Amino acid sequence: MVHKMGLYGEYFKAIKVGKKKVEVRLNDEKRRKIKVGDTIEFVKVPDQNETMKVQVTELRKYETFEAMYKDIAFQDFDCEGRTMEEMVKETYEIYSPEQENQWGTLAITIKYSPKITSTNE
Repeated sequence: MVHKMGLYGEYFKAIKVGKKKVEVRLNDEKRRKIKVGDTIEFVKVPDQNETMKVQVTELRKYETFEAMYKDIAFQDFDCEGRTMEEMVKETYEIYSPEQENQWGTLAITIKYSPKITSTNE
């Protein structure tokens, strides 16, 4: 199955060059449909002028973003050198603590290859 998601340019580039291996999302209704082996098509935002496909290789659920960041190396998010406080604060600029409390969080481990295609588009 193919899932479409927007992704800010800096994170889009980090995945493309192989630095970002884990995508952070709320574990909301849309994300609960994702399964290992599925394809995610990221649309670069705000431009929406570029897309890339990745394969989902692992899904890990956490109650909070902080719990996620304690469990997964910062380098897998392409965030080496940041503090826990900075990681959580930056995530709260995208998702609210209320959303985090309602849905929990999801770490999506991905693999990028320019050759990834999908038959279910």
